[in-house]
Amino acid sequence: MIYLNNKPVNINHFPDSTILMKEYVETNHKEERSANILWKFENNEELVALIYLTKHLKSHGVVNVHLDMPYIPNARQDRVKSDEDVFTLKYFSEIINYLGFKSVTVLDPHSSVSEALIDNIVVKSPLTYINKVIEKIGDKKLLMFYPDEGAMKRYSGMIDRPFAFGIKKRDWATGKIKELEVSGMTELVSGSKVLIVDDISSRGGTFYHSALKLKELGASEVYLYVSHCENTILEGEVLKGDLIQSVFTTNSLFTANNDKIEVLKYE
Repeated sequence: MIYLNNKPVNINHFPDSTILMKEYVETNHKEERSANILWKFENNEELVALIYLTKHLKSHGVVNVHLDMPYIPNARQDRVKSDEDVFTLKYFSEIINYLGFKSVTVLDPHSSVSEALIDNIVVKSPLTYINKVIEKIGDKKLLMFYPDEGAMKRYSGMIDRPFAFGIKKRDWATGKIKELEVSGMTELVSGSKVLIVDDISSRGGTFYHSALKLKELGASEVYLYVSHCENTILEGEVLKGDLIQSVFTTNSLFTANNDKIEVLKYE
């Protein structure tokens, strides 16, 4: 969904399925005018709408256009390993840069590659949301768990709490996790409530295996926080049974409903 100055932008269609948009812009040539666009990604067509909207604003005298894009589309394709791999994040970033935003605000980006590729980027920390989750769980001895070494490096310096972390072993042919080992303060897991923290979830396979291992080590309760949660989490194993008590996420990406998922308002 795209919002212009806090109002939803209606994306309609002509009979041939091309986009039909109508947005009135008040023009004041005496002042340098600004506009704020919020893009909560739902589908790829919105990128085309974003291009049209931004060009429309600038053609009507809006000089400074700020983009708030909490979730970065294409962020997973942040590298290429062969000639056949299409570097979608790079090309997406080039389109965003072409539009010349005064600032591009993002939440908890998937990798530092995104930060390097997008001009005028402003990175918003997820710490506010994580602290809200910690407060909701209400355990002063809560142990943090980061499902891989990348997440451990990203969040352990941000969150001043004891932690353990996972070391994943994948089948590179299929991408599936074969094994997950737990390292760090493993002696604290038994009898503790544990909060898994990461940036994004799709079906949640990594978090399912993490929770299984934490339960094997004696964790009393396991919770999950991800800044961005795809609706496909409903298709995975994470929400089944009582392996994970609750999942917390922001509304940057998630639009579905589930009793075990609590959505925090992005702001």
